[in-house]
Amino acid sequence: MLDAYAETGEAMRASSETIGGQDASHDHVAEFVNVTKRFGSIVAADRLNLGIRRGEFLSFLGPSGCGKTTALRMLAGFEQPSEGTIRINRSDMSAMPSYQRPVNMVFQHYALFPHMTVAQNVGYGLRQRRPRMAKTEIGQRVTKALNTVRLGDFSERRTWELSGGQQQRVALARAIINEPAILLLDEPMAALDAKLRAEMQRELLDLQRSLGITFVLVTHDQEEALSMSDRICIMGGGQIAQVGSPDELYDRPASRYVADFVGKANILLGEVVARQGGQAKVVLGCGSEVLVSEASVDNRHNVEVIIRPEALGMSAAPQNGTAALRARVTHRTFLGDHTEYRLQVEKTGALQVNLTRQAERALGGRGVGDDVYVLWEDGAGLILGAED
Repeated sequence: MLDAYAETGEAMRASSETIGGQDASHDHVAEFVNVTKRFGSIVAADRLNLGIRRGEFLSFLGPSGCGKTTALRMLAGFEQPSEGTIRINRSDMSAMPSYQRPVNMVFQHYALFPHMTVAQNVGYGLRQRRPRMAKTEIGQRVTKALNTVRLGDFSERRTWELSGGQQQRVALARAIINEPAILLLDEPMAALDAKLRAEMQRELLDLQRSLGITFVLVTHDQEEALSMSDRICIMGGGQIAQVGSPDELYDRPASRYVADFVGKANILLGEVVARQGGQAKVVLGCGSEVLVSEASVDNRHNVEVIIRPEALGMSAAPQNGTAALRARVTHRTFLGDHTEYRLQVEKTGALQVNLTRQAERALGGRGVGDDVYVLWEDGAGLILGAED
């Protein structure tokens, strides 16, 4: 069952329950309480329970069709839940239209007006307010917003005269000028090239920290989510698979689905032959014994073990006191700061090992077809929890 953190009881009571596996004593700016969204016979979101903390950077992460965009659209008010409650600032917003919610959204394609100047685009929302705001106040707030995103000298330009990164900053300025409680980001960097995307990620994170506004990002890019988020909500099949910090999700995934989706992972089958102090001795298919950590102690003997490629080492010969798996190199990919090795271990399967330049030099260099030993330090792997 993917929704490992979903609640199955009554709707949340203010201070005593948990939402999405998180203590409800946190100051939540928004909450999903048993939220389900159906489109005909299709369940796009299934019993979502999640508290979004005030001032945090939260990312919804998952593949296409997992329900992350549906969750964001329900938070924005573009879709209403079929069941359950969405709260913002403790008020029920489930049936509230989007324009009455204290949220703003930056869309993937920015939705800027080409016939307007940058300043006119940024001030558009303020000009729609009733009663009307004074032009001088609008001008002051537009200037402040443009200076915040470092576009103070671009106010009179047309949006089509700007680069992709500058257009994104215009969209951000237009969103933050209304001082929303939550800023929603629907894959806003998908159209940027890799170098500009990395630059904009840093700028967006700096902006969020300086403003103190809650940012909620939808993305399918795991590196983007890992590098920017305080917490990540992993989605799959319309359900919440796991919620946690990037470190928690990477180091202690709750399921094979999360382990496979966050970062790169080797997942191996093995048999537990002994347990002690939160660790287990596991015999892998090749016959090698390894000592690994356990996500949760249970009575299973046949288990799945995850180990990250960078947690493994390689040598030309076995090392005393270290578990070693004999393997053959099938692929070698040089990536600048590290090299990826794809290896085949008899009766165990394929393994990926990532070596730094220094570690590869110490190895003496190995190529396709060479035999090597994969080194496995005690406790480096993790037994994945059982899935329903």
